[in-house]
Amino acid sequence: MDHADLLPVAREAVAIGRRIFTSRAPRSVTEKSERDLVTDIDLAVEDAVREFLARETPEIGVVGEEHGGDRGPRWWALDPVDGTANFARGIPLTGISLALVSGERSVVAAIDLPFLDTVYTAATGHGAFAGDTRIGVSGVRDLAGAMVSLGDFAIGEDAGPKNRLRLSLLEQLGARAQRVRMIGTAAADLAWVAHGRLDATIILSNLPWDTMAGVLLVREAGGLVLDTDGSEHTVSSASTVALSPGLRDVVVPLLT
Repeated sequence: MDHADLLPVAREAVAIGRRIFTSRAPRSVTEKSERDLVTDIDLAVEDAVREFLARETPEIGVVGEEHGGDRGPRWWALDPVDGTANFARGIPLTGISLALVSGERSVVAAIDLPFLDTVYTAATGHGAFAGDTRIGVSGVRDLAGAMVSLGDFAIGEDAGPKNRLRLSLLEQLGARAQRVRMIGTAAADLAWVAHGRLDATIILSNLPWDTMAGVLLVREAGGLVLDTDGSEHTVSSASTVALSPGLRDVVVPLLT
C-alpha cells in the first residue's frame, strides 16, 4: 500500500491546527499533572483536527495527547501543541505533529512549526520535505563538529532515577560536542535532524504523538532512528535517538 495518498490529508490537518495556533494567544494554562501543562489551544487544535480526520479518514483511529484514543491496524498519532511549555511562555519553538502509524512504524508525517513558518512532510519511500524542498541529514561524523539536542528532563515521582542518564549525557556531550541544545519540542528536534540543522537528538522517551512524525522525517532524509540499545526504533521503543549515520558509533556508546 502506498500511504502517500494520505499525505494531503495530513497537510490539511496540520494547516487547520496552524490557523487556530496563530489566531490568538492561550487564554488558559493549567497543569495536567506535576509541571505538565495544557492550554485551551491544545484542546481546540486537537478537537478540530480530530473532527477533520474523522470526516476524511473515518476508517483510521486517532490517538491524541489530550484525549487519547484507540489504536488499530492504522492510526493517526497527534500532538496538537508539541512544546506546550514554550507556547505558554510565548517562545516560538512549538508545533503540531501528526503521523500515520501502520504496524510498528510511521508511514506519513506532517509537522507544522507555525511561528517559524515551516511545514515538514514525509511519506514512506517518497523523501522528506521542508515546504517543497527536499531535505537530508548532515554528513557530520565526529562529536567535535556535531550540534546535539536533548529531550526534556523527566518530571514526576520517578524523575530522579530517570534523569541520571540525562545528566550523564549532558556531562559527556558538553565535554565533546560542538554544542548541546535543549529545545523543548521533540517535533522540532527530529525535524531539524532531518533538515541537517541538528546532527543528532537524544530523546529518552517515546510518546507516539511526540515522536512518530519526526521519526519518519529523519528516516526519509537519510538518517537513523534507534532505541538506546542501538536497535531500530519502533512505536514500542523506550527512547528515540535520531542522528546522522556517521555519528552512530560515537553516540550509541554514550547511552548505556
